[in-house]
Amino acid sequence: MPRPPENRELSPYTGWTRAHWEVSADELLLAVRPYASRRHGLINLPGPRPSSSGPRSDGLEGYARTFLLAAFRIAGAHGHDPHGHLDRYAEGLAAGTENPVPTGQLSGSDPDAWPLMADVRQAIVESASIALSLRLTRPWLWDTLDDRTRQQAVDWLLPALGPSPVDNNWWLFGLTVAGFLQDAGIETDRARRTIDRSLARIEEWYLGDGWYSDGPNRAFDHYNAWALHFYPVLHAHLAGDAALLATHGARLREQLDAATRLFDTDGAPMPYGRSLTYRFAAAAAPWLGALTGHTPLSPGATRRLASGTLRHFLDRGATGERGLLSLGWHGPYEPVLQTYSGPASPYWASKGFLGLLLPPGHPAWTDREEPLPAERQDAVTTLSPPNMLIQSTAADGVVRLHNHGSNHLGYDEDPAGYSRFAYSTRTGPTTRHDLTDNHFALLIYGRPTARGPAEPLGSGPGWATSAHIPHPGVRVVSSTLAHGRVEVRAHLVTGALEGTPVRQTGWATGEDGPTAQLHPVLGYSADSTYETGSTPLAPRTRTAALEGRITGESAHGSLFVALASLTAEPDPAPVHSLAEVEVTYEGDAAPGTDAAPGAVLRIRWPDGSRNTLAVGPTADRTSGLSWT
Repeated sequence: MPRPPENRELSPYTGWTRAHWEVSADELLLAVRPYASRRHGLINLPGPRPSSSGPRSDGLEGYARTFLLAAFRIAGAHGHDPHGHLDRYAEGLAAGTENPVPTGQLSGSDPDAWPLMADVRQAIVESASIALSLRLTRPWLWDTLDDRTRQQAVDWLLPALGPSPVDNNWWLFGLTVAGFLQDAGIETDRARRTIDRSLARIEEWYLGDGWYSDGPNRAFDHYNAWALHFYPVLHAHLAGDAALLATHGARLREQLDAATRLFDTDGAPMPYGRSLTYRFAAAAAPWLGALTGHTPLSPGATRRLASGTLRHFLDRGATGERGLLSLGWHGPYEPVLQTYSGPASPYWASKGFLGLLLPPGHPAWTDREEPLPAERQDAVTTLSPPNMLIQSTAADGVVRLHNHGSNHLGYDEDPAGYSRFAYSTRTGPTTRHDLTDNHFALLIYGRPTARGPAEPLGSGPGWATSAHIPHPGVRVVSSTLAHGRVEVRAHLVTGALEGTPVRQTGWATGEDGPTAQLHPVLGYSADSTYETGSTPLAPRTRTAALEGRITGESAHGSLFVALASLTAEPDPAPVHSLAEVEVTYEGDAAPGTDAAPGAVLRIRWPDGSRNTLAVGPTADRTSGLSWT
């Protein structure tokens, strides 16, 4: 489809307007049409492999997730549907729910039939997209259906009102189905109980400042924005529940104050966590803030962020020659996938089109674009509940995330998205498992240790500290201090045998990527550079590494300190010219004082400011940072 010309007067950063979003939505929807089953009940997209739920579930996923995109497109146009999108989804709803099929009877069954939730858990996930789509398009779709079709659709949806089979954001799928049924006057008492139960469950995971854990396991990632805030806030808005919106809208605003700092000036969200193939779904929460009025961003900054994110992926090959979203990041990239990822999974990116619900005259569409937080000034933002730091530099627009508290390790047995000490918008976790980027390891029998669950020990302005157990009897207390583009990385190891090798790796960068620097300060005796495989952004990368050994010189353990930097500035100064670090050791704590034994790092910056970072070896010893 022909794209409208760019409008650099209204959108000086991206050139895009609402018309570009509408055309992009239509292109994505038209591209999947050839893969619909005969009566449009399933959309069976091509792909390198099926998901763990099987091809029938994948076909349902294709229907449900593209239906959500159509719902945003048509509801935002008040029912105007020149391409006839809704007619196809109405026919698919009738065909899919006419004779739902148990998993054991798939052979020879109706090729449009949907799987039952009792047999395929993934159907619960997809029921939320279907119910939300029906809620948004109710005047133009649901209200036009005959009684039989509506009843069979309700019969298929009702099992989603039971307790969630997965104890994480899945509780909100039942809430979303219940919200539609409640609006439609169907099983309203049962729907109300489901909503209350779902909200009560996620309340147990709310940690403050807009942050939820995605389940009882300190899991922090994009699901905070595109699920744990998305569903409750949108439900409250659509239901007109002012009290619920006041509570969850305020939390959304706090989340956005942090989450919007995770976007690069080139539009990239942080490649961190799981389900990265959902790509521009990361724009859903900023749009939701604008829709409900609960946002720290101006309308112009909201559109600049969202359009930048959509363009980032569409301009870099997220849709192939056939116009289909691939399983990957920019283009196809299998290492970011999970076993639940199937050919239609990327279409959860449809959530990023929520902004189309805003009317054309809304300031988010009509105001001039404004810069993102990362474009205004250098900043280090401390996220206390997840114990992380966001470090951004205005000169190059690069954003870095320092992780001292997220524990979703072991998801699909690949911890790459959670276990690194640092992530950035211009790099990605590498595929080489024996030598990973941004990692501190002991080499036990020649094999590097993994970073186990991170125990958060504390955080403050510009710093965060955590501990982990890489090997029985060994404890590593790790601290990161960020200033400008500089990172001070400190690791205090206790319990390890003298002479045990250790290794600190830096950022993994490709030939055309940013400049990575890693400089030893204390404890390291050698440096090397390794080939570290591919990342979501580069087919081949190299990573610097520093090597040292455990010594018995200090009673407090072995301390290793390095300076690191990632920058896209041309001809950057060496990182060691940007910080002077002095290391001293304190003895045992004096009775009645707050002091504790450990190492003290005193850092002086080129502007004359100073920091003091203390790292201690015990579980109750947290790092502290003072500014002088």
